[in-house]
Amino acid sequence: MRIFNTLTKELEDFVPIDGAHVRMYTCGPTVYNFAHIGNFRAYVFEDLLRRYIKYSGYSITQVMNLTDVDDKTIKGAIASGMNLNDYTRTYKDAFFADLKVLNVEQAEHYPAATDHIPEMIAIIQKLLDKGYAYKSDDGSVYFSIAKFPAYGKLAHLDMSGLRAGARVAQDEYEKENAADFALWKAWDVNDGDVVWDAPWGKGRPGWHIECSAMSTKYLGETFDLHTGGVDNIFPHHEDEIAQSEAASGRQFVKYWMHCAHLVVDGRKMSKSLGNFYTLRDVISRGYTGRDIRYILMSAHYRQSLNFTFEALDAARSSLGRVDDFSARLRELAGSAIPAGDFRTSLPRWATVADVSFRQALDNDLNISESLAAVFDMIHEGNRMLDEQLKKGEDVALPCASVLALLKDFDRVLGYLEKAETQAGEEVLQLVRDREAARGAKNWAESDRIRDRLAALGWEIRDSKAGAKLVRMQ
Repeated sequence: MRIFNTLTKELEDFVPIDGAHVRMYTCGPTVYNFAHIGNFRAYVFEDLLRRYIKYSGYSITQVMNLTDVDDKTIKGAIASGMNLNDYTRTYKDAFFADLKVLNVEQAEHYPAATDHIPEMIAIIQKLLDKGYAYKSDDGSVYFSIAKFPAYGKLAHLDMSGLRAGARVAQDEYEKENAADFALWKAWDVNDGDVVWDAPWGKGRPGWHIECSAMSTKYLGETFDLHTGGVDNIFPHHEDEIAQSEAASGRQFVKYWMHCAHLVVDGRKMSKSLGNFYTLRDVISRGYTGRDIRYILMSAHYRQSLNFTFEALDAARSSLGRVDDFSARLRELAGSAIPAGDFRTSLPRWATVADVSFRQALDNDLNISESLAAVFDMIHEGNRMLDEQLKKGEDVALPCASVLALLKDFDRVLGYLEKAETQAGEEVLQLVRDREAARGAKNWAESDRIRDRLAALGWEIRDSKAGAKLVRMQ
């Protein structure tokens, strides 16, 4: 398996530090609002990477953080009149519901920043003790990038014009504003009741130190993979490297992988342009999580992805071809079951696809070529089956083997198999409970149950004829 390492800007052989075990950190959501489809482009890419790592025979420990304290979450909580935990809980729950709709596998750990303040304080203290950090007049603590000569190596910055001692307090800023960044922000009135005690004074962490603390706690001071969107490269990931390596004296991450932006109708997504969509917005138009997952994974992760509803319609059509082929295979396979390894009884046209599928993904997750292998197999499979059936040949075992191959491919893709369309007893009971809550005008409980149904992959649509349950993938 070869991957493009942002750090070296080269394709490299992927060799995990621990041999057969991969440790991976993915930058998760800042839970100040509902995640939009651009965010989910990154999470679906990371899910493809995770699944292919496992498919390739490795075990994995993945950590995805939840940023529940930063400039945006504090501002949102104060504007809403809610405390920080209550404000962010809504968006945490929604995020997990959305991941389920998109069939994104669960990571091993989802640490929240507010649960790891002591770990952040410990790293900041170490940086102060080593002379990489300093306390400002207002009680904030900053990292001195001049003390870390390797600063800029991920974003490949030219640091010759650096202004010594310049500071930036904001969590997000542009490359031309590279400066000493905040590790700890002294409390001020705009923070409301969001405050923690530290040896150097009351305040709250900067955004960048959060990920360093959470990643190293669960994965160690050096680990294999760190992923995110290209917008995370600077300043977030650059600052993570500086503070982590200054504190530990060791390499922070071996491989960095970043996915490109998603655009909508060829333009940057923006509320003012009317092309800003959350997952819920798209599903409300009648599309499924399966349709959306397909389109979000349809282009190579390092290429910009143009999201359009026409492309979603095409995705639905492509998935229809998969479903029709699978249904044909099931009918022709009957009760046949491959004995032992199903690959030994694959027809040649399926073996060719099997090899091509894996070769493509081994080449920096080349999803376009791997999908081409799947659809070439469907085309050739239908043609060959037509010929064999005309000759009266028995195709049951080959069809059963190809069904097993599609199931095997879906361990990576996560959308070839249709979800169950029949609701289980837990779902049906929730629908009954929601109807009772609505009858009692307990709208808060009704909304809670609706969100629980969404987390289970079901949407409930109210009409004059009653509630209708719709599978979301």
